[in-house]
Amino acid sequence: MSSQTRLTRAFKNAKRIPFDNKSKFILFSDCHRGDASFADDFASNRNIYFHAMNHYFANGFSYCELGDGDELWENLFFKEIFEAHKNVYLLLKKFHDSNRLHMIYGNHDMVYRDKNVVKKKLSTFFDPKAGKDEPLFTGIQYHEAIVLENSETGQHLFLTHGHQADFMNYIGWKINRFLVQILWNPLQVWGIKDPTSPAKNYVELIKIERRIKKWIADNNNIITITGHTHRPRFPNINDNSINYFNDGSCVHPRSITGIEIVEGTISLIKWFIDTKSDGTLQIVKEVLEGPNKLNDYQTKKV
Repeated sequence: MSSQTRLTRAFKNAKRIPFDNKSKFILFSDCHRGDASFADDFASNRNIYFHAMNHYFANGFSYCELGDGDELWENLFFKEIFEAHKNVYLLLKKFHDSNRLHMIYGNHDMVYRDKNVVKKKLSTFFDPKAGKDEPLFTGIQYHEAIVLENSETGQHLFLTHGHQADFMNYIGWKINRFLVQILWNPLQVWGIKDPTSPAKNYVELIKIERRIKKWIADNNNIITITGHTHRPRFPNINDNSINYFNDGSCVHPRSITGIEIVEGTISLIKWFIDTKSDGTLQIVKEVLEGPNKLNDYQTKKV
């Protein structure tokens, strides 16, 4: 099965979510939440992510996580990840309990395509204060893709992780997981990069983006938003552009990037730690691209 067929299947089988020009979504991916060890890339940005997500919850956003939220290649047990980042998961639970949490699996949390695994790992957590299991993400579902459907304009936005365009991280993910667990995870502590990751292999990154863009061009230039490569992408508005977006990742050095969809507009944003004039630190948001009107990205053949 080709990458084009895999992307088409993901689109056809995607969960459909209606929205309108009053809706607000924040899209993050590639958090790679780990066990807070030296190999946990998320740990250094946890406070930035937690602050940003508190902001989005308080302001009525829905959260779409576009895959690789949990680092289940380096870590075998979700319980260890939960304990390392318990405050983050309890915040995500607030999104879930208010029906504002939408989850997509990627190659690093591919096991979540199994509903039984999701139910077993994510439904409850042990609360030591209460001395019993408490609800966590009861009834949550993970999807390969989501299509946001604008009830006012009829416009569709295709959200997926993007590993469908990466053979070894889609078909051969179990092999890559084995290599990461046995070889690259210990070496990462010493600063040696994992070559199975497209984010650290520029040649492979370009190939993946080219395959995704080809699929978009062959499918009426539908707005497509992915993660996987960790490289933020935000197309220009013109007759020759391919409507390919990438929200980047939450494991950039000292920053996280994402995509906001707010009241009919789309923006690429970054949250990072900045220094005030008096020397104290603060977490701030910067708009890197946009906001552009979604309607300006016309669906058309290119």
